[in-house]
Amino acid sequence: MPIDPHHRVLAMGTAEGRQRHHRHRRPRRVGRTLLAILLAMGLVGGGLYAAIHVIGLNQVTVTQKCTALVGGTLHTLSPDQAANAAVIAATATRRGQPTRAATIGIATAMQESKLTNIDYGDNAGPDSRGLFQQRPSMGWGTQEQVMDAHYAADRFFQELETFDYGSMALTDAAQKVQRSAYPQAYAKHEEKAAAFASPLTGASPSTLNCTLRQSDKPGSAKALAADFTATTGQQAEVLEDNRVRIKVSGKAGWAVAQWAVATAAQHGSESVSYAGLVWNRSDAGWVPAATTDGYVVITLGGA
Repeated sequence: MPIDPHHRVLAMGTAEGRQRHHRHRRPRRVGRTLLAILLAMGLVGGGLYAAIHVIGLNQVTVTQKCTALVGGTLHTLSPDQAANAAVIAATATRRGQPTRAATIGIATAMQESKLTNIDYGDNAGPDSRGLFQQRPSMGWGTQEQVMDAHYAADRFFQELETFDYGSMALTDAAQKVQRSAYPQAYAKHEEKAAAFASPLTGASPSTLNCTLRQSDKPGSAKALAADFTATTGQQAEVLEDNRVRIKVSGKAGWAVAQWAVATAAQHGSESVSYAGLVWNRSDAGWVPAATTDGYVVITLGGA
């Protein structure tokens, strides 16, 4: 059917109008989208600015960790794991055992609990608890005892000392104590365990470091001194300005100093000084400093 030219002109006009209408609407849609994005970015940016302004940029971005540098390789644990490794190493030292024993103990806890003081077991040992997953039903102690890291470490070394572990592969020595269903599983943790056992027994000076955020509450010199004595059997002097001083020298001094760094997150320690070096929480590392000869000095937050 022929189309009336007049209708054709009207139709073309309408289509062109629609096209012009869409051309005008599209920029407005884009503009509204851009405005929404900018507003969202402003809110996020404002929140980030507030966080930076209140806490400080370095605190927003800090990843808390403890590291041990051995042979050019840097090994990493969380602050909680490092504190538990420090308990194990200090217990070995207190019992007169060498760095090798501390390495076996730390590697065993890495496999059994990921160096975390857990309050549950598994299908094979539902009553297993603590750093070494020791079972009350198998004579390791009460549930409360095996959940105490100091008791658990002491109990582990009590068993380890009954045979010549020094002549054995690490995984075999650990298995002889633990009697695990996976006797070769401990071997994969040996390198990292040795990396932390070395500084925590004083064999590697100033190689253990912790990167920590600012402490959110004052530390307690009395609590730190009590924990130190419970772990090592040694005495610590509490000073008036929220500091702890420990009379010690040589290799034993480095064991104490690096125990203090490994437990800094737990106790709110700000600095540890010994033998011409000081570890500062704010610097996240050891730097040269004037120190008191024959003493490890620990300064806590709020001093």
